[in-house]
Amino acid sequence: MSTDRFSPAGFATLFRKELLRFAKVGFQTIASPVMTSMLYLLIFGHVLEDRVQVFDNVGYTSFLIPGLVMMSVLQNSFANTSSSLIQSKITGNIVFVLLPPLSHLEIFGAYVLAAMVRGMVVGLGVFAITAWFVELNYHAPGWILLFALLGSAILGTMGLIGGIWADKFDQIAAFQNFIVMPLTFLAGVFYSVKSLPGFWQTVSHLNPFFYMVDGFRYGFFGVSDVPPAVSLAIVAVTLAAVSALALQMLRSGYKLRH
Repeated sequence: MSTDRFSPAGFATLFRKELLRFAKVGFQTIASPVMTSMLYLLIFGHVLEDRVQVFDNVGYTSFLIPGLVMMSVLQNSFANTSSSLIQSKITGNIVFVLLPPLSHLEIFGAYVLAAMVRGMVVGLGVFAITAWFVELNYHAPGWILLFALLGSAILGTMGLIGGIWADKFDQIAAFQNFIVMPLTFLAGVFYSVKSLPGFWQTVSHLNPFFYMVDGFRYGFFGVSDVPPAVSLAIVAVTLAAVSALALQMLRSGYKLRH
């Protein structure tokens, strides 16, 4: 990372390498999370369809599908960058990323963009299968796409941070199991936070993942727990914060060059 100049060829090469990395094991990186989400839908949708009331005129299965899609986008975006970096650090081939004259911006962009692609591909796969179960509305498609892109960018960046910080697989697993997964599951994927007691509603509103899921769901139904503009502002600030941290870690070479 010896230059600050942008190199289109270097960026494109690293981006292509990251795409090929997850595409070559597509059964694991794409098909498996799609199957997992379908099982969530079959189990929760079947058991809770007539027992859980969410938005007016919105069945529980319909409510659940956008949450599962967004959960898949977030978790797989994180998995792409975190697994790639930790594997490269442990095997030692991270040197082939650090030696070329790539700037920290190019490395950041290539890793995060590839993570966004994987997250969006998995999300589309989940949507394509689960949408057969119920008829969904598309109140504001632009909001759907916007929150999906921003959410995948945030989690791809968090995966970059986790991959840089971790020195072994156990640490990156802890990052995912104790930070990413709880924040995702407690973001209103399976329920509306308005159904929670007051204290837990307040706690939920401190979770930035909640705003990603809630804003994404608004694009389908035109209703949400908080105004979508508020969700968008919080998600944008979150992306700026994690991006600034990741770029500083790359710029300084933290746990990469030292």
